[in-house]
Amino acid sequence: MTAPVFVVDSLAGVGAGDAGFVLEGPEGRHAVSVKRLRPGEGVVLTDGRGRWTEGVVRAAEGKDRLVVGELAEVAEEPVAAPRITVVQALPKGDRGEVAVETMTEVGVDAVVPWQASRCITQWRGERGQKALAKWRATAREAGKQSRRVRFPEVAEAATTKQVAALLATADLAVVLHEDRDWPSAPLATAELPADGEIVLVVGPEGGVSPEELALFAEAGARACRLGRSVLRTSTAGTAATALLLGRTGRWS
Repeated sequence: MTAPVFVVDSLAGVGAGDAGFVLEGPEGRHAVSVKRLRPGEGVVLTDGRGRWTEGVVRAAEGKDRLVVGELAEVAEEPVAAPRITVVQALPKGDRGEVAVETMTEVGVDAVVPWQASRCITQWRGERGQKALAKWRATAREAGKQSRRVRFPEVAEAATTKQVAALLATADLAVVLHEDRDWPSAPLATAELPADGEIVLVVGPEGGVSPEELALFAEAGARACRLGRSVLRTSTAGTAATALLLGRTGRWS
C-alpha cells in the first residue's frame, strides 16, 4: 500500500531533510483522528497541482496536528499526455459527484460541467455555486484517496456554445453518442493523438439533442460509441476515460 496523501496549500520553502513540517486543520485532523497515523509511518504531501514530497511522521499531537520529518526533495509530476478532458452533462441528484469521483480515480485530467438542453438538473445562482463546490471537493477527496498528486481541474459550468469552442481547440474531439441518424465509430478504434488534448462529451440521460450534435460536428467533433450496451451519463465518462488511458499508454 502506498503512503496516504494529504493536501497542503503550498510546498514553497520546503527542502530535503526538513524535520518539522506541521500538518494542521482539517488535513491534520484527518491524519491524526481518522487515519490514526503514528510515528514512523510514511505520508505524501501535495499541493494537488503536481508538486509533492514524501516524509515520515514524527509525532501526532492532540486531535489535529501531525508533525512530519525526513522530507524528500520536492518533486513535480509532469502534465500527462495526451490530456483528457470530459465534458459532463449535469446528472440528476448526486450522480454528478459519483461521476467526478470515479473519473478522478481512473485518471481524468479535467471535468467541465455542461448544462445541456435535455438536462433535468439546473445550476442557477447560489444552488449552482454549491453544486460546483461539491464537484470540486469530490475531485479533491477522490484525488487524495487514489493517491494522485495532480488533481483534475473542475471548470465553471459551460454553455453549449462554450463546449463547442472547447471542442474546436482539441486535438481529438469526441461526442459519446449512438443514433441511427448520426453514424458513430467505436471509440476503441479511433485514431488518437500522441499528445495535446482529447475532449470527450458525455450527454445527459435524455441524450444529446440534434441541434447540439450539429454544433459540435461543426466544431470538428466526431460521434463515437463505447460498446453495444448503453451506459448511464454518470458512468460513461469513467468508462471512456479508462479506455483512452489504456490505449494511449498512460496506464502502461
